[in-house]
Amino acid sequence: MTEDDLDDVMDIETATYQFPWTRGIFRDCLHVGYCCWVYEADDVIDAYGIMSVGAGEAHILTIVVREDGRGQGLGKMMLEHLLRIAEHYKVSTVLLEVRPSNTIAIQLYQNAGFNEVGIRPDYYPAEGSREDAVIMALSLTK
Repeated sequence: MTEDDLDDVMDIETATYQFPWTRGIFRDCLHVGYCCWVYEADDVIDAYGIMSVGAGEAHILTIVVREDGRGQGLGKMMLEHLLRIAEHYKVSTVLLEVRPSNTIAIQLYQNAGFNEVGIRPDYYPAEGSREDAVIMALSLTK
């Protein structure tokens, strides 16, 4: 992902979420050196993922697939790519948060070997309230 991709990334983000990340958040992720990737085919960005790495851990911050690209394995492909990067950095644990209502993502993460390790109460904004986050972790130590 580069700053030149942010218009397309923002189009996907705002179409996907009621409370989307801002352009500034994406720009900050790029500037601080997070692992920021897009999947692009035929000059169209179909998915993106962002992960931070430090202190022996990786934290997947977001994986999003364009609505018309869902169900084609792009989320799995992006997750696998981020996990390969985490392995390259020799991290021991990969963490992420996911909405309990996002059952498709939870299934994706469980299939990749992630386990639920906790709950972050009131983590996500929701219409008129807040939604908890399920904390999931994957150990990369053999």
